[in-house]
Amino acid sequence: MSLKYLKLKFWWFVLLIFGVTVVDAVPSPLMASSLQDLLRNRIESAGVPLKLTVGDESVYAAAALPAFYEQRAYRPAWTHEKGLLPQARSLLSAIQKAEEQGLRPTDYHLNKVENLLPETRKIFKLPDPRLLVDIDLMLTDAFLIYGSHLVSGRINPESIDPQWFASRRELDLVQVLEAALRSAEIEKELYSLLPLHPDYEKLRKALAHYRQITADGGWPSVPIDLRIQKGDHGDQIPILRHRLAVEGFIEEAPTALDTLFDDELEQALKQFQIQNGLEPDGVLGKQTTRALNITVEERSRQITVNMERWRWLPQDLGSRYILVNIAGFYLDVIENQQPVMDMRIVAGKPYRRTPVFSDKVTYLVMHPYWGVPKSLAIKDILPKVKKDPAFLAQQKFKIFRGRGANTKEIDPGSIDWPSVTSANLNFWFRQEPGPQNALGRIKFMFPNQFDVYLHDTPARELFAKARRDFSSGCIRIEKPLELADYLF
Repeated sequence: MSLKYLKLKFWWFVLLIFGVTVVDAVPSPLMASSLQDLLRNRIESAGVPLKLTVGDESVYAAAALPAFYEQRAYRPAWTHEKGLLPQARSLLSAIQKAEEQGLRPTDYHLNKVENLLPETRKIFKLPDPRLLVDIDLMLTDAFLIYGSHLVSGRINPESIDPQWFASRRELDLVQVLEAALRSAEIEKELYSLLPLHPDYEKLRKALAHYRQITADGGWPSVPIDLRIQKGDHGDQIPILRHRLAVEGFIEEAPTALDTLFDDELEQALKQFQIQNGLEPDGVLGKQTTRALNITVEERSRQITVNMERWRWLPQDLGSRYILVNIAGFYLDVIENQQPVMDMRIVAGKPYRRTPVFSDKVTYLVMHPYWGVPKSLAIKDILPKVKKDPAFLAQQKFKIFRGRGANTKEIDPGSIDWPSVTSANLNFWFRQEPGPQNALGRIKFMFPNQFDVYLHDTPARELFAKARRDFSSGCIRIEKPLELADYLF
């Protein structure tokens, strides 16, 4: 082979490289049109409702995804003929951080897209347009599904809790996606969908805190047969101190030889008990030990569940609202995003749970009568009357038949109580106003299908308990007159 031939071959090779570079540098209208055609064909051939798969992964936004592409004449959103647009990188970054919101990045096609990305980065070769269409479809689906999870949760609450009737948030995510693409602020637009309430942000920070504890090795188990209190000595006390120290309730003991249950440890244990809804007696008993031995992984799971519950609530609760935390047994009055009043509550019993819903407080009643719902009359009042007929007079109950203009009072002595059953109960009970009235001095009304409301109670002693699930569904409040004064 001559030297001249070698030189020519070398220059031909260099020109080939530069030729490919020049072609890549100039966007190809033909390629762009090809991507649009491919997108249109993929979506239209998937039918109605949309049944589209990319490899082994399904596209879930069956209604929103076709509407999005149709609205933009099937122009790709995340790719062009050379590969990924910067917006795609921003979306992938946001999805990678989904765990911060208690969600799973793998739910949003992350692994599939990341596995395909190397194919778009091969030197001297334009990506396969079919590959780019696959990525575009998955990223659009990822944004829409991730956005829907941020707006209203991963799970329909009514599928797991039939008593959840709070108004869920609704949003046109196609418009949100278009706005995100126009502004190139993908992460910002997604995070704008998060619940605005400060409690959600507290949960997000708590989740990061407990996941860090997991990364650091978690916390030790406390022996289940251990029962100790202030003044006790024991080899297990350093374990208890370390357990509380890991969660931040106390500083770590300077030495493992410090086996005294001192004042500091008692106060730390009381704080733990308060945070976990236990009686704050400062004594390590069975219930407290059970709570201490919940794993850090389970604690993180509880936090993610509560973050999901926040996503089930309306985004905007208004500038003024009353927030009742049923599980925590407390009530907050919020104005302009700031708490202005709080109090304890008594919520429904486990078998008569207070339903979850939202409504508007429209009026209140001073010195109310209590018209007993039929279900409570059967379960509560009737058995007490059969046991002691004097119960009605003692508790100021009257009996009526009919409603409205046809209401007629009945003499309790005229009723054959042993023969009354749930099947033939054709009258109703009403308790007169007074100190014995179950509703106390005042009730706050927000008319709803459950006949649930806020009210006072004569059973004030129940507010001193840590766990306060004693009502038949309505919400008894600790400071009724203060709340009425503030609302007025």
